[in-house]
Amino acid sequence: MVVLLLGFNNYIPRYATARGRAILGVVNYASAVAGIRDETGQQLGARISFGGQVNNYKNTVSQVVNILGDENTAANYLSKCIYSLGMGSNDYLNNYFMPQYYSSSRQYTPEQFADVLIQQYSRGIRALYNYGARKFALIGVGQIGCSPNALAQNSPDGRSCVQRINNANRIFNTKLKSLVDVLNRNLTDAKFIYIDAYGIFQDLISFRVMKAGCCGVGRNNGQITCLPFQIPCRNRNEYLFWDSFHPTEAANIIVGRRSYSAQSPSDAYPFDIHRLTQL
Repeated sequence: MVVLLLGFNNYIPRYATARGRAILGVVNYASAVAGIRDETGQQLGARISFGGQVNNYKNTVSQVVNILGDENTAANYLSKCIYSLGMGSNDYLNNYFMPQYYSSSRQYTPEQFADVLIQQYSRGIRALYNYGARKFALIGVGQIGCSPNALAQNSPDGRSCVQRINNANRIFNTKLKSLVDVLNRNLTDAKFIYIDAYGIFQDLISFRVMKAGCCGVGRNNGQITCLPFQIPCRNRNEYLFWDSFHPTEAANIIVGRRSYSAQSPSDAYPFDIHRLTQL
């Protein structure tokens, strides 16, 4: 939704297929189940961690320099781009709260783990800055403890959000918002904002079905995610979650609109994406 509000009418091309002058528009570096930590999501197979995504961006910068002719022109161009980063969710979903595969929850308290994530995240963000990025929207982690998967696996009644997960998510978000202040103080030629996805999620009470996925298997449609050829719900616009973990398009539209143009003062800090585009 934010991409549409920024004036792009087509789907964002992924890094693996973006070629030539197309990279001067918009590029998607995301990778399913990837996290800030390199090992996050490894139980599900191949993925590109945040560090790998940063390296792919560096490769794109080299291409931009070649296309535009010199580094100064490229730097001026990149300084006008918006860099939207939404990392951290998988570090909880597919790492910290998956003790059968990862030792992180035995190594770190939630406070310590958030510190580790923020330190590594900060290094990657600074690497992006060193390669020309100047306008950053850092998106906080949502309420993972309210996802159909968390309700199915860890909620006694299948309706009450799992507070130990949400508490860890809030710790991370608090530190991420503080990081925005640190980066804005130290990198004065750049602008960083924080999008409160957790708080926006809390306001999404307009959906009729909030405790189950539109498509999935088992309790809350959340024990196994949507399977190939499975028939999803017919009234998907009434569902907050599409599957075990991911919001529906209807929910993402609301989050995108409030990220771009804050409906509440807490939606974005210190200002929203629309204001970021004007700087």
